Amino acid sequence: MSQTVIALSGNPRPGSRTAAAATDLARQIAATVLGDAGDVRTIDLAELAGEIFAPTHAQVDEALAAVRDARLLVVATPVYKASYTGLLKSFLDLYGPNGLAGVVAVPLVVSGNPAHALAGEVHLRPLLVELGAVVPTRSVTVLDSQLAELRDVGDRWLAAGAQDALQAALPALTSGAAR
Repeated sequence: MSQTVIALSGNPRPGSRTAAAATDLARQIAATVLGDAGDVRTIDLAELAGEIFAPTHAQVDEALAAVRDARLLVVATPVYKASYTGLLKSFLDLYGPNGLAGVVAVPLVVSGNPAHALAGEVHLRPLLVELGAVVPTRSVTVLDSQLAELRDVGDRWLAAGAQDALQAALPALTSGAAR
């Protein structure tokens, strides 16, 4: 199994703050939970958007394989109309049943409005679970106004039980129990 940590950004704008937040959170989780933040790869779906609906999509296929083979996956989306983006959904729809079986996933939602705090739990988490991902923690929700404080948000989230839950889930997967 791969040791890779993937930060997957579903923001339709290339180089978005959502992509940066996904990468930063993935590094923070990797350093805290795995003891190594060096092997984090970011997949920015905005850079692949033109291929997602094409009849052939070599770069998208490579991204699908990388996400499927990740040890730890941070799935990030801005909140649009109280849910995740259509770009993220379109990408994830390319997986068959249980296409993410055994991948440990962390939903990350970036929102401009505190009223959307549950979007990760209500919408994104069930999608990841439906695809077979192991989602052992609550979603991380960060407001646009908190992006500069993402490290602190991540620290509080990890301290509130996420670190223990991730550490419990990852060894089981590493030993092959879920793959």
